[in-house]
Amino acid sequence: MKLKTEGGIKPYFVQTLCMLFFPGEKFSGGERRTGEPELYLREEENAEGITCHVTVTAEGKTEYETCTEPFRNGYTADQTAKIAAGKAVYRACGRLLGYRPPWGTLTGVRPSKLAMGLLRQDMDAGASIKKLTDDYLVSADKASLALSVAQTEIDVIDTHLTGACSLYISVPFCPSRCAYCSFVSYSTPRLLSLIPDYLTRLCGDIDRMFEVIGPEARIVSVYIGGGTPTVLTEAQLALLLGRIDKNLKKRKGLLEYTLEAGRPDTITTEKLIIARSFGVTRVSVNPQTLDDGVLRRIGRGHTAQDFLRAYDIARESGIKYINTDLIAGLPGDSFEVFAQSLDSIAALSPENITVHTFCVKKSADMQAPDLLGGDTAQQSVDYARLKTGEAGYIPYYVYRQKNSAGNLENTGYALPSCEGLYNIAIMEEIHSIFAVGAGSVTKIVRGASKIQRLFMPKYPYEYLNMNETDIGAFFAETARLIKDF
Repeated sequence: MKLKTEGGIKPYFVQTLCMLFFPGEKFSGGERRTGEPELYLREEENAEGITCHVTVTAEGKTEYETCTEPFRNGYTADQTAKIAAGKAVYRACGRLLGYRPPWGTLTGVRPSKLAMGLLRQDMDAGASIKKLTDDYLVSADKASLALSVAQTEIDVIDTHLTGACSLYISVPFCPSRCAYCSFVSYSTPRLLSLIPDYLTRLCGDIDRMFEVIGPEARIVSVYIGGGTPTVLTEAQLALLLGRIDKNLKKRKGLLEYTLEAGRPDTITTEKLIIARSFGVTRVSVNPQTLDDGVLRRIGRGHTAQDFLRAYDIARESGIKYINTDLIAGLPGDSFEVFAQSLDSIAALSPENITVHTFCVKKSADMQAPDLLGGDTAQQSVDYARLKTGEAGYIPYYVYRQKNSAGNLENTGYALPSCEGLYNIAIMEEIHSIFAVGAGSVTKIVRGASKIQRLFMPKYPYEYLNMNETDIGAFFAETARLIKDF
């Protein structure tokens, strides 16, 4: 896409706006190619406010829009410019394409963060929704969702998460690759053969991280994610959980201990008995859909009956909280099939139901031909909110991904007092999360806008190839940041 801007507006911000309407486009400043979409934005500022003029051309059509935003108390010039640019781009592209994203001009991953900020400023619910709909053109339904999530998050954060930290442990291996997943190498036989060496290294890093965190830190949540951690054998899982348990016994304050067991075909009674014996309180058992035909098309190695078997194992294990994931808008799926899957899941009464929107990922086998349409996804996420509400669930966290069908969101629903603490902590970035294992990211948080990130190598073989000097440097830097950041 050819993009040209004039004035003080940052081109990257305009790019993010364009991506709402032209997902997957690359941006260029050179000569326009034949048929290439084009957008020109000019910003003007005077004593009263900021005006943005937009011209957009695509599919042989051109639209124009001008938007003026006056300066207001509590708004910086940059915020005013972004509101003006957002409205101008949204309206011009919306008319051109006949499509208006339900999240308006919000481009970030965390739409509830803005709503939380408004509530923290003592703005009431009505005024907060009006600000979201007026300034950012968010639909009334999505504004209400963001506000509901923010209210729940504030309660959880103030009660459990302030002054604490969490620990993430990465086990990035899967028994096979789903068609919508981009992590090809994580499930190859060569990569799976690395698991024994990977666990040896990981256990050592767990010890180091606990030492770096120090005995006084209050760890409220431990999350073992992947991949699919239950791809480990019973003995391997016991080894990992035993090492974590050895370190956790030295401290108090843990409120949540999550093990992702997302692939039902990896779940056994023995594994979940082991998990329960080491104190795991939350497990994910993820069907994605309960239609066997759709499951085959997306490359899942299980059937709907396999999920029900795995769910029963999880319930009988005594693990307190169970999460289940569904995906709205999967290629080949229909609203009717999604609704049947959700109805069946709700009837099981898991403590958490997470509804994701299908998202196109680079290198994935499965792609979506029309992300803007997203009619099935839209119907599905709307039904999910209605059905979960009727079943007594509340939305407690929400996030968005690039290239999702219909620019829609992923929402976690929970029965009252069953919210996933780690999910809120990582979405709202309100306390430090220390992480070990391939692909993990440690985030050290000091205040709302001060975050330092430390990255482990992405792939297991890169992680195993780290030498002692590199390992020592990573943990030394983590310790320094804890002390000085």
